[in-house]
Amino acid sequence: MAILEVKNVHYTYRTQYQKVEALKGIDLSFEAGRVYAVVGKSGSGKTTLLSLMAGLDLPTEGQVLCEGVSTAEMSPERFRREKVAVIYQSFRLFPLLTVAENVMYPMELAGLKPSAAREKAAELIARVGLPASALDRYPTMLSGGEQQRVAIARALGMRTGILLADEPTGNLDTANSENIAALLTSLAHEEGYCVIIVTHDMDLAAAADEVVELCDGVLK
Repeated sequence: MAILEVKNVHYTYRTQYQKVEALKGIDLSFEAGRVYAVVGKSGSGKTTLLSLMAGLDLPTEGQVLCEGVSTAEMSPERFRREKVAVIYQSFRLFPLLTVAENVMYPMELAGLKPSAAREKAAELIARVGLPASALDRYPTMLSGGEQQRVAIARALGMRTGILLADEPTGNLDTANSENIAALLTSLAHEEGYCVIIVTHDMDLAAAADEVVELCDGVLK
């Protein structure tokens, strides 16, 4: 059964000089426990599709449904807090917070007490393969691959069923890219997450259960 659906989605925006139809009638269905890769050239509509699935915007036409409910009918903040988490290529960690504090942040926003959030952060850091000693380090003290693992741990702390990953290996070397691909796959296959990866990395796409290709705003 689909956890996330994109139904006849169109998205149009205007630049200073023209109207651009970034998506043109997209229909997709995503299930829990599977990894999906969304690929395509720059300008194909991948980033726009990710933004709509993340609840950062609404379609011009059509619907994005989460567990059968349109995102247009949900509070955007609640949707992003409870239903979907985004892992960014640039990690987006807070540089002045420790690893533990970065992972704790969304949990504390959700009302978890600091002591419980710290305990959960330690569990998540271990789950993504980092040592306990990383908890009190700052992001700049970590490698790119380690920072991406922290970003994934933070996303897991949000306790959503859907993980959207935006070019998660774009800043990583081959070895770290393979590790992140393995981690995302295990989260889907072993823990039941729906993992949707937007990527140019065809090796990463090859590890997915299903590949979706966009070209000029339509499915190829």
